Amino acid sequence: MGESERMLQFFQFAHLPEHLAKVSRPFCDLAYVLVDMLPAGAERTVALRKLLESKDCAVRAKLESMA
Repeated sequence: MGESERMLQFFQFAHLPEHLAKVSRPFCDLAYVLVDMLPAGAERTVALRKLLESKDCAVRAKLESMA
C-alpha cells in the first residue's frame, strides 16, 4: 500500500458526530475517487494532502459556526 492509500484513513468520518460527518463525507468520497482515477505518484499524494487540509478547515469552520 502506497502513501496515498494510507492517507485515506484520515478521511474517515464514522467516528464524528453527525453534523461534522456531513461536512467530512464529501471529502472522503472525493479522496477515494482520486485514488481510483489518478495514477499513483507524488502529484496524487499532494492532491490528497491538500484535500485533507481542506477537509480539516471545513470541519473547523463548522465547529466555529456553532460556537
